[in-house]
Amino acid sequence: MKMSQLTFLVLCVLSQASFGEDWPHWRGPHNDGQSTETNLPDSWSLEGENLLWRKPESASRSSPVVMNGRVYAVCRSFPETTQEGEKTMCLDAETGELIWESIHNIFLTDAPAERVGWSSVVGDPKTDTVFVLGLGSVFQCLDGKTGKTIWEHSMSEEYGMLSTYGGRTNFPVVFEDLVIISGVLTGWGETAIPAYRLIAFDKKTGVAQWLKSTKLRPEDTTYSTPVLTYFNGQAAMVVGAGDGAIYALQPRTGKTIWKYQASTRGLNTTSVIDENGIVYGSHAEKNANDTKTLGAIFAFDGNTEGDISEDKLLWKIPGKAVGRNAPVKLGGRVYFVDDGASLVIVDAKTGELIGKKKANGTVEQMKLGRTMFGSPVAGDGKIYVAENSGRFHVLKPNDTGVEKLSEVRLSSDELVFGSPIIANGRIYLPTIDALYCIGKPGAATVKATTPKQTGETSADKDKVVAQIMLTPVELLLLPGQKANLQVRGYNRHGQLIQTMKDVEITVAGGGTIGKDHVYRAPASGLAAVVLTAKSGEMTATARIRVIPMLPWKFDFSDDKVPPVWIGADYRHKPAPLDGEKGLVKISTIPKGTRSQAWLGWTNLHDYTIQADFNASQKNGRIPDLGLINQRYTLDLQGAQHLQIRSWTARAELRFAKTIDFTWSADTWYTMKFQSETKDGKAILRGKVWPRSETEPKEWQIEAADATPNLNGSPGLFGNSTDGEFFIDNVQVTAN
Repeated sequence: MKMSQLTFLVLCVLSQASFGEDWPHWRGPHNDGQSTETNLPDSWSLEGENLLWRKPESASRSSPVVMNGRVYAVCRSFPETTQEGEKTMCLDAETGELIWESIHNIFLTDAPAERVGWSSVVGDPKTDTVFVLGLGSVFQCLDGKTGKTIWEHSMSEEYGMLSTYGGRTNFPVVFEDLVIISGVLTGWGETAIPAYRLIAFDKKTGVAQWLKSTKLRPEDTTYSTPVLTYFNGQAAMVVGAGDGAIYALQPRTGKTIWKYQASTRGLNTTSVIDENGIVYGSHAEKNANDTKTLGAIFAFDGNTEGDISEDKLLWKIPGKAVGRNAPVKLGGRVYFVDDGASLVIVDAKTGELIGKKKANGTVEQMKLGRTMFGSPVAGDGKIYVAENSGRFHVLKPNDTGVEKLSEVRLSSDELVFGSPIIANGRIYLPTIDALYCIGKPGAATVKATTPKQTGETSADKDKVVAQIMLTPVELLLLPGQKANLQVRGYNRHGQLIQTMKDVEITVAGGGTIGKDHVYRAPASGLAAVVLTAKSGEMTATARIRVIPMLPWKFDFSDDKVPPVWIGADYRHKPAPLDGEKGLVKISTIPKGTRSQAWLGWTNLHDYTIQADFNASQKNGRIPDLGLINQRYTLDLQGAQHLQIRSWTARAELRFAKTIDFTWSADTWYTMKFQSETKDGKAILRGKVWPRSETEPKEWQIEAADATPNLNGSPGLFGNSTDGEFFIDNVQVTAN
């Protein structure tokens, strides 16, 4: 079933909310970079023409969103100070005045401060809440009016989400009662091997509903936004993954509808889907079918299922490196901007390049600047695009391509990484120096468009349960704690048909479950639990980690990595040393030699973690290794230092203390790391000594953080690039 233009333009019905002419998602109310508004400006100037306000305090590299008269953006807080962190800002859309800001620390990530705001806020007008995934992988649901935190997940500590030096964190997307987030995760059990994964949470409670894994061991983290649409009457979510493929998934279940393997590396671009279900995409990596050619732009029909082969593409232009931004479709053309900031215009049906022909027969492309990060947006028959070095263009399509209506050049160092947006007669432009509001003074705002229908076939036409889901899909419980589970039945198109009461659920790993689907955890000890629901040939699983409160002790006498640890099993292996059993941090995983592992509850504070370490030597170098406590690291460095820090990339400014410390390879050492919250500060104390000697009475290193992390999971840190190391006798106790 093909959907109408009106249906596509009211895609917001997917979340059962009328967005009107707000812009609650960085790609707009229709997920396509388009606005239906009119009376938008053709030009503006820094001197004041159509410039309504400029707010330096709201500078950001992320695209803002607008919802219910408020602008939201992710920004650096207290930049270049010892208090530096990240904040979500809420401004009055009319005046730019601050309404509220939600500030939190960034911790245990290599990403630099300049990359705060890779991910944008997404708003949910139905509940008036906003969702944001921060640089340090903190995922928050905030009250849109007040900024109060409704729920929060530390995705690194709970799911093993990677936040690397690149700093890329993905965009949330709201669908009905779900908010879906994605990234490269290294978890526990069957998810211990890293993969690009998507997790759907209940948007009101933050409880995980489904988890989807793609190909294991991806080459990259990603920056592709899921796009909501319909294919043949089926609700779908299209996203580029870390394995180089574009997937269409059922948003209620995570089931794969189709897959197109575009590249050999991770995808950072966001696709556009038109009213007929045609998918327009791009990348700047090696092509999966031609690894010698970098980049491509392409189109294919999304009204299909299964693997999409190259011969099924409608058209493809290899060699066009569009790897950072999303296209926009206007009329019968698709407008891409390549990474070198050249405008590439393509006939949407044929893939023919559009523009003035040069003498050699090639098509002339308009140069917009030097580098492109943000995406173009369209409204009022015009295209608005901001190039990275600060050139803002207003373009109007014509017979031969486009004409340039105006160009504004910002200062030479005022870079643009986000995209302009359009909301209620105004254009908002983010730069690393300010947030601009552009519009005609006194221009009337456009009324909200009332949705008439959706593009989804009614569930009443297919009430046959074809797949089941067991929820919650991931939980962390205390011994003896109970959890209510549900088995939900969906038809083949991923529509909920019924909650299934008579389905049997079996338990592996400990605990019991009754016919009422209430699970009770074992009375004591650790447990890695897998629950399986089965109805006919259909099965569904959910997982529970059962972890007691402190104290904990691990001596690895069972020759196993504790199954409930996050990010540990893939990078650590049981191994004997000196007649003892322990773990070795292996060096055979090139992208996993530097890693962190998390042992349990994220709400712990004021505790002490201790472990024994023995480092090997490689080419005259010894590795870095250490402990994590309350979101701080005690790092015994091969360069003969001992360091306490929180935000790795900002150790020189945000918070760190380093002392000289002499130590050797092939010797067992005991490390002890203590946290204490006192007088509004986090007090961190550490000591290291040869295991064969008596523990020193005094702490060897001590530091106080006046902008404290107040809680966090105990963990292990290590970098085995310069040699593997052994771990034994890990214990965590309350102070």
